[in-house]
Amino acid sequence: MNDSAIDPRIVANLFIERSRQDGFKVTNLSLQKLIYFAHGMFLLRHNSPLVSGYFEAWQYGPVHPLLYRELKSNGRQSIVSQLVLKDIFSGEVRELAPPKDPAILEVVDLVVERYAKLPASLLVSLSHAPGSPWAVVVDKARTGVAIGGRISDELIKERFRFHLSSVSANSMLEPEFEDCPIKPN
Repeated sequence: MNDSAIDPRIVANLFIERSRQDGFKVTNLSLQKLIYFAHGMFLLRHNSPLVSGYFEAWQYGPVHPLLYRELKSNGRQSIVSQLVLKDIFSGEVRELAPPKDPAILEVVDLVVERYAKLPASLLVSLSHAPGSPWAVVVDKARTGVAIGGRISDELIKERFRFHLSSVSANSMLEPEFEDCPIKPN
């Protein structure tokens, strides 16, 4: 079992590698949703966060800001290269070691099996499910009660089950733009 949350780039690398092996495409948008779903499942199964940091409610669903900054230069293009650590002072680049924890690998396998081959637009729709953590934060933001749009791990544990709700047929259309923070009305 995972004793502490890991760098989200390590989990991203697991999905990037699986995309090469299993033949599905990952973009910044879809990778954000896959990691969010893995994080939520891990929280429910192990009562412990999968990735360090936090998720925010953005226009196209939950986004991990650190991961977004790391991947934004890819735009809507497929991500094929593994993410690395770069020392900001020395410029030294180090590879991120893959996790050995079978609980992490099991959740990633489950997310790949259930969600990885879905279009990004459908992943967005799933992340927007009524009653989901994303929807709760967005609703609070509309009433002026939310601070920073953060989706807490407590809220994810409490409301993650709402992601299982159905998705409309119209959600098969790809979003027109790259993910961005929710804009006020």
